[in-house]
Amino acid sequence: MTSIDRRHFRRPGWPRLWALASLCCALLLPGAVLAFDLDDVAVKARQLAAQPFQKPEGRQPKALQQIGYDRYRDIRYKADRALWRAEKLPFELQFFHQGLYYDRPVRISEVNGRTVRELKFSPDDFDYGDNKVDIESFRDLGFAGFRVHYAVNTPKYKDEVLVFLGASYLRALGKGQRYGLSARGLAIDTGLISGEEFPRFTDFWIVKPTATAKELVIYALLNSRRATGAYKFVLKPGTDTVIDTKARIFLRENVAKLGVAPLTSMYYFGENQPADHEDYRPEVHDSDGLSLASGTGEWIWRPLVNPKRLLVTSFSMTNPQGFGLMQRDRKFERYEDLEVRHELRPSLWIEPKGAWGAGRLELVQIPTPDETNDNVVAYWVPDKAPAAGEPLALDYLQHWQMESETRPPLAWVEQTRRGRGGYGRNDDGSIGLVIDFVGPALDKLGADAKVEGVVSVDGNGELLERTTYRNEVTGGWRVSLRLKRVDDGKAVELRAYLKGDNNTLSETWSYVLPPG
Repeated sequence: MTSIDRRHFRRPGWPRLWALASLCCALLLPGAVLAFDLDDVAVKARQLAAQPFQKPEGRQPKALQQIGYDRYRDIRYKADRALWRAEKLPFELQFFHQGLYYDRPVRISEVNGRTVRELKFSPDDFDYGDNKVDIESFRDLGFAGFRVHYAVNTPKYKDEVLVFLGASYLRALGKGQRYGLSARGLAIDTGLISGEEFPRFTDFWIVKPTATAKELVIYALLNSRRATGAYKFVLKPGTDTVIDTKARIFLRENVAKLGVAPLTSMYYFGENQPADHEDYRPEVHDSDGLSLASGTGEWIWRPLVNPKRLLVTSFSMTNPQGFGLMQRDRKFERYEDLEVRHELRPSLWIEPKGAWGAGRLELVQIPTPDETNDNVVAYWVPDKAPAAGEPLALDYLQHWQMESETRPPLAWVEQTRRGRGGYGRNDDGSIGLVIDFVGPALDKLGADAKVEGVVSVDGNGELLERTTYRNEVTGGWRVSLRLKRVDDGKAVELRAYLKGDNNTLSETWSYVLPPG
């Protein structure tokens, strides 16, 4: 956890209270303000946290409540009305209409120097396609969210590079990428029987860029029954888009599980868990594993699964160096889907800034019957939650990657394959796993190098066979395992890494074989 800047969060005296009150009033009113930065939003978040939560009421007409997915997608913002297009600025904004799941408005304002101007919704700015609706009944609606456009693939066209839409979700793109996983502002009680609470971004303030700007600054106010938050996002589009994120979180009530920097993705089936039905596609997923760099320097890779029942696992540590849900498999032939193009989905690496302290990285994997559900969530849970009225201050970078993904410095897992341990007459009901490692630490080894696969299995598994040998195709090394499960109703946890001459050569492969 980063240290809190006492200039911003010290106990105020009466003169400072008066100044803070003035700033709050300025936030609520259009026109001139003294200044605008993260402190202004934090004042608002702190005040909200001290007040009882008021659930926002939707005022969505029935025509929008009953709209389906395809009809909602047919409602589009008119591109020629994009904010800042007429001024030919490098960034442009377009907006989302309410409808479908998006039944709560968000307030969006432009910050231009010392002036804050709320951007007003008008149905005249939207093309409703084939929808037969009375747009006059939409006059009092607000926006559901917005998207940012910037030229990353060609200077002749401004691509969609960032979207804020629904709860506290955001998705970003770099060069050549397709939308896949999402980030969130905050996760509360994910995976608990009591149910998950979904905080919402209710207000946005977007700083008008200059004519030569390569970054866009966005402030957001978050609110939910038990927490509020102030956020600053600095968007830096590029080959790998980076979002510099600052979060100041305040609690109204105690929270059982506070998930910071949460990531949400989809894993349906893949190389380590083949489909249980006929499908021409070998794999279907937006991410294939969780990567983690611990504070001690150990790198861990956990392949994702689609379990038959809820699976929650965690890694305890102090001051993580980074973590992410990654799409390591970049070969089209692994997916064979010309429409979705899973191989172009970004990985998302979270790089903490400063010391986050003690806590755990938690991975929640939820059963899904199809690919339409995001069923994987990962986030950081600090051991010490903030006291009421005091901020939890965490800063981090979001790296939306494809061309230059974050990897361990030595060697890493390229693939995990799972099948039966024996076939035909030799099928004894055992389970077979094959792990391929590649990377610079292995490239420089000779074919006759002595490399050992160090493997451990928990008490619910019996390791029957382990072999380690060079993979002549990749130039890396392969570890093959054969094991039996003691209790089929319980999970088995395995770990493996490569070792040579008493030196660790690879990241740690950490795998959970779900029950049944």
